[in-house]
Parts: sequence; C-alpha cells; structure tokens
Amino acid sequence: MYGRHHSATGAKLTILIAQCLYLLASGCWLATADQPPLLTWTMAGFLAIIFFRLNAMMFFWLPRGIGWSEALGNSLAFGLYYLGFPLLLIHGGQLNFWFYGLGLIFFGIGSTLNTAAELLRKPFKADPRNADKLYRGGLFKYAIHINYFGDVLWVLGCALLTGNLYALLIPLALLALFVFSYIPTADRYLTTKYGEAFTDYQRETKELIPFVW
Repeated sequence: MYGRHHSATGAKLTILIAQCLYLLASGCWLATADQPPLLTWTMAGFLAIIFFRLNAMMFFWLPRGIGWSEALGNSLAFGLYYLGFPLLLIHGGQLNFWFYGLGLIFFGIGSTLNTAAELLRKPFKADPRNADKLYRGGLFKYAIHINYFGDVLWVLGCALLTGNLYALLIPLALLALFVFSYIPTADRYLTTKYGEAFTDYQRETKELIPFVW
C-alpha cells in the first residue's frame, strides 16, 4: 500500500467493475423499496458522490500503484458502503429528521475533508524536489491522518441517513480499523522513510482527530 508507484491498471479496473456491480444491485433495491422518496434519493445521491470521488481520486486526481491484495480488500470494503447502507436503509431504516440532517452534515464535511486534504497535498508530492521531504501543510497540519478522519465522517453520515442504529457499526468498525491497523502501519512506514522529521511531526500533531487525538 505504501511506497507503491508502478502502474496497476488491472487491479484498478477490478475495483471499478466491483463498484459498478454493487451500484447496479443497490440501485435495483432502492428503486423497488418501500421507503420515503427523500431517503431513497438522498442515499442514491450519496452513493453517486462516493463513486465519483473514489474513482476520480484513483484514476485522475491521485493516481498511484495498487496491488492485487489492496484491490481485493478495497473491493470488499466498498461493498459495505454500496450494498450495506442501502440494505440497512431498506430493512429497519426510517426517516428521522435529526439523523437525516446530521447525516447530510457529516457526509458533506467528511467528503470535503478527505478530498481537499489529498488535493492540497498533490502539488507538493508531484514536485520532484520534494521526493524526500515530509508534507505537513494544508489540512495535514491539523492531524497526521486527517484524510482518514474525513473517511470516518462521511461513512458516519451514510450510517445516520439510514435511520437504522445497526448501521453505526460500519463507521465504528472503520474507526477501529484505522486506529488499530492502518494508522500504526502508516506510522511505521513514515518513521522508516522520514526518520526524525516524522517523529517531530508525530510529537507536535494529533494522529487522527484535530485537537483531540
């Protein structure tokens, strides 16, 4: 995952095809579900935004090498979003205007935070003169893994939209995955690559949640 730069067109196409199949299934479910149209159309809109953001990032905005293990892992994870949230909406979901409003807010903030953090970093990473330099600017000055925090927020937004309390297990699982797996793995890689520069960054900056942790 980290340090991979070579092209992986086949792996990326696998992720894309999996997403298209997921969207086809969830679209059929939502179209035939007996749910308030507001919930149905908002969920469909969320899924469309997720699809656009993830694939724009993967193919155009921040293209990077992706291995087959990561491709399969991502494809399974995306299934939770594309299939899990529509199913939880249809089976046990309900329109709760408080949850609906909070879902919109968290989804909007999380999507913007994740995308903006990556795009603001892109010019720095694209400059060959910064090949061995650690980026601490943009939104990453507030948390080392601010992009992960954005992921947690938009996934939480999807869960709240369903009005199904069981859906909250998905963002909780994602948060646990980041805290106990992704972040420690990333920190070890960054420590190896940047040494004292990253150690200082880690000492002076929160890990995931700005001003909290």
